[in-house]
Amino acid sequence: MEPAAPPRRRLGMPRTLGSRLFLILLAGLALAHILSFGVLFMERYMAARAVMLDTLENDVATSVAILDRLPASERAGWIGPLQRATYGYVIGDGLAGVPELSPRAQEIAGKIRDALGTRYPFRMESIPGPREHLQAHLQLSDGSALAVDIKPAMKPLTQWLPYVLAAQLLVLVLCSWFAVRLALRPLADLADAADRLDLSKSAPPLKEDGPVEVAHAATAFNAMRERISDYLQERVQILAAVSHDLQTPITRMRLRAEMAEESVGRDKLMSDLAEIERLVQEGIAYARSAHGSTEAPVRIDLVSFLESMVFDYQDTGRAVALSAPVSALALVTRSQALRRILTNLIDNALKFGGAAEVEARLLEGGRVAVFVRDRGPGIPQEQLQAVFQPFFRLESSRNRGTGGTGLGLAIAQQLALALDGGLVLSNREGGGLEAELVVGSLG
Repeated sequence: MEPAAPPRRRLGMPRTLGSRLFLILLAGLALAHILSFGVLFMERYMAARAVMLDTLENDVATSVAILDRLPASERAGWIGPLQRATYGYVIGDGLAGVPELSPRAQEIAGKIRDALGTRYPFRMESIPGPREHLQAHLQLSDGSALAVDIKPAMKPLTQWLPYVLAAQLLVLVLCSWFAVRLALRPLADLADAADRLDLSKSAPPLKEDGPVEVAHAATAFNAMRERISDYLQERVQILAAVSHDLQTPITRMRLRAEMAEESVGRDKLMSDLAEIERLVQEGIAYARSAHGSTEAPVRIDLVSFLESMVFDYQDTGRAVALSAPVSALALVTRSQALRRILTNLIDNALKFGGAAEVEARLLEGGRVAVFVRDRGPGIPQEQLQAVFQPFFRLESSRNRGTGGTGLGLAIAQQLALALDGGLVLSNREGGGLEAELVVGSLG
């Protein structure tokens, strides 16, 4: 079966769910904030424009009437008091412009026309320049030229407004981050509980509090763990019962075979009985390995622990070497489970490679690993994961004829998980196999 293709990642989207929710929520709130600000700004602009036009209409009518009634010699003195921020008055013809008017200029011209009426005919022109500039040219009663100089502009924004907008955006970011964190924390807790799944009855259950949906998920997870634990307990009990029931007939058959006369058939029968007994014992060991966490953890010196095991092998003439740090590696672990894993790995290395190399190493993050290496035939790359399956045997030298039942590595992996670690196999350069066992952290 071909491996499933990895899920396609949408362009520009982050990989984590929290980042995606954060960006979507923040983008939605920021867009709503920008739209609200735009609506308020447009309303402010339209209100300010209406006020400006009404003020312009009333002020132009009053100012032109005042200048028309003043003697020509006194008009220049009144130009200053009549000046405003966006419009004023120029005695004379003013500046030359063009008759093309923008929609806003036409609206301003209409207001001036309403203010002056038919008494003061005028022409509106646009003065070329970097900003909008208008002039309305008219004549007073004595024939003097007068120009209404207009430079439309909105009132500038207050200085504190950008700081308020920045503070609002910061509040949006913080609220979005807090909301996403609050929503995803139960999911992270559930994932951590699944990674640390312990089927022993003594393990504390996942807290069933929080929102209704979170509490329901926690309740379902705890119920699932209870069902799996009960199933494993039942499996151990069934295998133990089968083993007990098989011990008596196997013993009787062994005694009868031993009492029989020497023959080829007798030897074959004895070999089959030994194989049956070994299969029964390995099956029980595999079932019990799922409950390896029931062993009480103890504090050990890993270097001394490994030296003791290696010296035992060397005393029997086995080629087992140890490479470990000079300093001690103290950790809290389940020593019996660890010993069984290493015994399995070293025995395999000796069986298929003739010699074993054991190394203890401190990894990043304070984790401790033990490597067991050999120079045997190795394992085909495509079967490195399959060998962890129960009763799986390779068709080459690693088969039942060498004494294997196909449960040794499966038991080792189960016990490694019970140690909160992991077991990984890989082929070595130049031939051979390397088993990496992560046994825990420094304690």
